[in-house]
Amino acid sequence: MARELLLDGHSKGRQVLRVLVVDQDRKRAEIVEKALREDPNLDVQVATAPGHLLDLLRQTEPDVLIVDLDLPDRDTIEQLRVASRERPRPIVMFVDQSDSDAMKAAVSAGVSAYVVDGLTANRVKPILDVAVARFQEFDNLRRELDIAKASLAERKIIDRAKGILMRARGLSEEDAYNLLRSKAMNEQKKVAEIAQSVITASELLK
Repeated sequence: MARELLLDGHSKGRQVLRVLVVDQDRKRAEIVEKALREDPNLDVQVATAPGHLLDLLRQTEPDVLIVDLDLPDRDTIEQLRVASRERPRPIVMFVDQSDSDAMKAAVSAGVSAYVVDGLTANRVKPILDVAVARFQEFDNLRRELDIAKASLAERKIIDRAKGILMRARGLSEEDAYNLLRSKAMNEQKKVAEIAQSVITASELLK
């Protein structure tokens, strides 16, 4: 999980944000590096001979990745896809040439900003800020969705446990829930945990 980032591109608490620039062309990399070095809250590292991109990301663990390519290839896209699954982070990709399929593949792999033939010093920082903002917005939505899914799963477990108690003890739905809640309070556990133990015990007795 990436560190929580502020929308202006700084990390929470104004800690230094680690930015990794990957480009085999040193001159292009210098354009990006120079544009970002002016911000004291950015720690910029440059890799002009990156080798295996996924290994590099695992070793350096940047908060933000900037990749500059002539043309995105399938191997790079796949490595970005794996990296995004392992640790989501804002990714900016500058490319000299592209097509719609390459762009769609890059976005699907986790790229936050995909810029074709647009690498100029004055655009780098604004594009980075937008990428971080988009990533943060998407990450917040994903977290909300995960919470909603977890809540729904817990409700299903509790409902199932209530049904077991209602049949086994002849309780009303309200009394069955109160029994689960009381047990959870006594054991300092979540109601869903107690409900799961009821389900497990019931399955063992079948």
